Amino acid sequence: MANPYRELLTAPGVMGLVVASSIARLPQAMIGIGIITMLVQQTGLYWLAGSVAGTFTLANALVGPQVSKLVDRRGQSRVLPWVTAFSIGMLLALIFAVYMRAPASVLFVLAALAGTMPSMPAMIRARWTQLFRGKPQLHTAFSLDTVLTELAFIIGPPLAIGLSTSFFAEAGPLVAVILLIIGVAAFLMQRKTEPAVVVDMKRSADSTLRIPGLRIIVLALLAMGVIGGSIDVAVVAFATEQGWPTSASFILAAYALGSMIAGLTFGALRVSMAIEKQFLIGIVVTAVTAVLPVLSPDVYFLAAMLFVAGVSFAPTMVIVMNLGTIIVPASRLTEGLTWMTTGISIGVALGGVLAGVIIDAFGARAGFGVPIAAGLVMVIIVLSGLGTLRATSTNYAEPTFQ
Repeated sequence: MANPYRELLTAPGVMGLVVASSIARLPQAMIGIGIITMLVQQTGLYWLAGSVAGTFTLANALVGPQVSKLVDRRGQSRVLPWVTAFSIGMLLALIFAVYMRAPASVLFVLAALAGTMPSMPAMIRARWTQLFRGKPQLHTAFSLDTVLTELAFIIGPPLAIGLSTSFFAEAGPLVAVILLIIGVAAFLMQRKTEPAVVVDMKRSADSTLRIPGLRIIVLALLAMGVIGGSIDVAVVAFATEQGWPTSASFILAAYALGSMIAGLTFGALRVSMAIEKQFLIGIVVTAVTAVLPVLSPDVYFLAAMLFVAGVSFAPTMVIVMNLGTIIVPASRLTEGLTWMTTGISIGVALGGVLAGVIIDAFGARAGFGVPIAAGLVMVIIVLSGLGTLRATSTNYAEPTFQ
């Protein structure tokens, strides 16, 4: 039996893309938490730290699709160096402003400007699509990509926190900036995998969000992000309430591990079912398993429950990315993929806020009610848009696994 990952990694240009993209995606996992840790270390003000980091995240979510639209029209090698250089300059200015104890207003402005940082996950997925569009390897590539993203978010936040708490307050964001420079430079050196600019005479100035199927996906991903963001906060609160706050790290690691194992396994399969049905099943399983954490009596059961709950995350994301490459025209693919990333990012931030409010009012266990509600909303969104998704993904099916 052929190993799909060996076939993928031996394809021309793939190993260089994997290595470069692994470095390039790490800063995105470090900068937000790095800003929070830096400001807490320097000022002791959690509200300021969270607000400045939130400003960066929101700006990045809103500006990212516009940057990606420009990339679709001009190409990665012509746009990314300038946009990345500007974002790096603003990040360095923010770090210096924090060091100099600048007024809060200055920090907010610089954080918003730094949010012009390009969405590297979308750039990477556009390259996978360029290499393997219409081929079974794309499914495996997206599975590997999802696992590498999970790894970045396992490694990145502890690294940023550790640097800022062990050396000096600005160390975490500063290293993230250095990695961004190295990662984007290495990424742009992989010229063989760069997507060609697709000329579309009918190209519209409107956002790709006007594509009905994409709106459904983005809304579903927003609800999915709420599940992930609220679980993160609820786990920390539950572990603290149980008298073992440090256990939150291994509980959340179990969540990520379940997702990674499932993602790698799913990438080795070829599913013949229609893509919109795969999406519905993935969403339903994600919603059902979101109920499991609230049943946990202690941290050990919670880790096991979240391991099971995590199993649906990576496969569902793989299906979503495959579906996105079908629904969004090739000439607007990077922008469409960025909106998908934006949806889940906003959902994560919203989930954290909602869970925090619920936990403050009703206790740690009540926080697990937020992912349950988000899962229900997610299923309703997909069911209501299933006809649209079916119409836009006609005749698509993965070949059966041999």
